Amino acid sequence: MEHNDVIAVTGAAGFIGSYLVGYLNRLGYERLVLVDDFSDEHKSANLSGKKFLHKIHREQFFDWEQAHPGFMTYVFHLGARTDTTEMDYEVHKKWNLDYSKRIWDLCTANNIPLVYASSAATYGNGEHGYVDHHDIAAKLHPLNPYGVSKNEFDIWALEQKNTPPFWAGLKFFNVFGPNEYHKGRMASVIFHAFNQVREKGEVKLFRSHNPAYKDGEQIRDFIYVKDVVNICLWLMQNQPASGLYNCGTGKARTFKDLVKAIFDTLEIPEQIVYVDTPIDIRDKYQYFTEADMNKLRQAGYNEPFYSLEAGVKEYVSEYLKEGKYF
Repeated sequence: MEHNDVIAVTGAAGFIGSYLVGYLNRLGYERLVLVDDFSDEHKSANLSGKKFLHKIHREQFFDWEQAHPGFMTYVFHLGARTDTTEMDYEVHKKWNLDYSKRIWDLCTANNIPLVYASSAATYGNGEHGYVDHHDIAAKLHPLNPYGVSKNEFDIWALEQKNTPPFWAGLKFFNVFGPNEYHKGRMASVIFHAFNQVREKGEVKLFRSHNPAYKDGEQIRDFIYVKDVVNICLWLMQNQPASGLYNCGTGKARTFKDLVKAIFDTLEIPEQIVYVDTPIDIRDKYQYFTEADMNKLRQAGYNEPFYSLEAGVKEYVSEYLKEGKYF
């Protein structure tokens, strides 16, 4: 079924952005405006075979929009500097805060609904829990400049009197799935673990430096990218109350569970080696994250989430084993 909506996707060459483009294509959305820095050749395969109207460099997007007023129906703003090891806040401020404000202003001025990527990194150590209540945003203490920049934009968005007709900031938890080949150190644990199993028949996991957790039993809310883009599109189509929404499964799982799912999919005996967490991230390491998904459920989203095992199985067997893209 073809759709006439014109949808802009920022970060379109990246992991979640390119998956969203492929997902929209499969649903009949081909009038897409892709926004990114397209100079990274490692990302070009993410968009191979995708259908769209325009590819626009992120620095030129605002000028382009001014020359094409009233052209776009929706904006998915997924572009960001996502390197959590980049400690220069100014880099994150430029792309995750200042650029996002310009996207917001563009959507507000043109009456365009906006869904943007926030992050579970905003929750820091989780001392205030993992609940997407608006009143805790200003109390949160993210553990790195990336998380700070994402939280600063959430706080700014909540303070605005002038807003897009609908907006949602999605706090992505641990997303995994196809099209993350280019991400290097920042790719999901599943991506790295799969490659370690294939090369050495074993997986390295971080040792626990917290007496409350055994080795390998650090816990994360892992969400398959297909669920993430499903939520993105559902929010755009249904437009419940504007605001921040968690984007996880609500069921945290251990790294051990995750690795077992990979070994099981590959039908190889489990072999885990524990290594010390690198000093540069040890004091910023989260031992537990789990999204409270009540707000999204109460808004009417009732799709089941992929289990960790089902997501890993599909990702490994249909994509990683063959080096395929979505």
